[in-house]
Amino acid sequence: MPYPTQPTASHFVNGAYVEDTAGAEIPVIYPATGEQIALVHEATPAIIEHALNSAKAAQKAWAALSGTERGRILRRAAEMIRERNHDLSVLETYDTGKPMSETLYVDATSGADALEYFGGLAGSLTGEHIQLGDDWVYTRREALGVCIGIGAWNYPTQIACWKGAPALACGNAMVFKPSETTPLCALKVAEILHEAGLPAGLYNVIQGTGAVGAPLVSDPRVDKVSLTGSVPTGRKVYAAAAAGIKNVTMELGGKSPLIIFDDASLEDAVGGAILANFYSSGQVCSNGTRVFVQKGIKEAFLARLHERLSEAVIGDPMDEATNFGPMVSENQMKIVQSYIEKGKADGARLVCGGARLEREGYYLEPTVFADVKDDMIIAREEIFGPVMAVLDFDAEDDAIARANATEFGLSAGVFTSDLTRGHRVIAQLQAGSCFINSYNDAPVEAPFGGSKQSGVGRENSKAAIEHYSQMKSVYVRMGAVDAPF
Repeated sequence: MPYPTQPTASHFVNGAYVEDTAGAEIPVIYPATGEQIALVHEATPAIIEHALNSAKAAQKAWAALSGTERGRILRRAAEMIRERNHDLSVLETYDTGKPMSETLYVDATSGADALEYFGGLAGSLTGEHIQLGDDWVYTRREALGVCIGIGAWNYPTQIACWKGAPALACGNAMVFKPSETTPLCALKVAEILHEAGLPAGLYNVIQGTGAVGAPLVSDPRVDKVSLTGSVPTGRKVYAAAAAGIKNVTMELGGKSPLIIFDDASLEDAVGGAILANFYSSGQVCSNGTRVFVQKGIKEAFLARLHERLSEAVIGDPMDEATNFGPMVSENQMKIVQSYIEKGKADGARLVCGGARLEREGYYLEPTVFADVKDDMIIAREEIFGPVMAVLDFDAEDDAIARANATEFGLSAGVFTSDLTRGHRVIAQLQAGSCFINSYNDAPVEAPFGGSKQSGVGRENSKAAIEHYSQMKSVYVRMGAVDAPF
């Protein structure tokens, strides 16, 4: 492998790397070259059993510790991730193809933020006292038990920590299955957690496709499932978890609107649209890919957008000067190419981009379509690539109604110099994670998640505690029991 930080086996279970070559081979492809850089094996039934049994056996003792003791380990892991950020960023770049100019600042560091935040919060997870005359009730916040995390391929380190940190802070154990496209980074998270003092069995990583995810979700030892993925996958996971009455949180992507009014700062609006469409080569679930631009500034917006996109540095992801990298896989690139062709066929105006670059790897040009209509496929379906659809609008009410005319509801953004309008419009947009004069900020202190078909529950912030714990109430009678017979 061409990088210094590398996992030494396919799985991390019960505090150690383990291998079972009987599992199907999963090649790891570097998106910048198309070359295979590693090979992992899908978890066999024996590996799945090992992971679930280890998690179940370790969880009760972990939950019995004080929150402060649990938090101390999580904060230590956060410090270790920050100390090793460069090597972890190299691994993230090889796993995903994202340029080092991104991974150095938003991937492992975001994971460290989550571990630090929930590590600090762990000691504050208390109940309350409710006085009822002479009697009283007290509440206890208790762990759920064994949690399953199923990750997506676009932020493998971050997602492994976003799910693991609140689960562990609340006293749970976790079995995490990363995407088979990006299997390496979560293994390093597990390794660092164990090195930081996390007892064996509490954070296990096993590899595989949906054939591994399905038995994890349906297993009776599992109390909670957290998924980041597509809506079709979410429906399957939700149904399987419902059969066992398991707790579920899901973040399922979207087709989010970004509304730009004609009084907005043009430079800021163009910058926000770039962040909402082309960061990580457009492979971000919350992206604002339906960009509604008020007609008064439409052509100026398109012209300045074209100018700034021409300045993108497309190249070797390991070069920190590069700020636009390849798609994560050949398959994902082909999916996006098919949407570009659909945009052309439907009559949208291609402003720039639209082609694959003539170089090795899975590179597509940043692509912008204008004159997009609401019923076009590129305005309705999630593309998950560097394709922006620009739609016109005249009036505020029209933009709001059209922005909400989607099954999704993950994110939404507004650019305007009128903050009264900004707050008024955001209040009417049907989305869970919203932005005013900004886009795609995701601090761990803020809840993240969607409405409608974009998901259930929230990640990050104090809201995540509700999804990784349960409340027990205890009624205490201080006097005699007055029974009817």
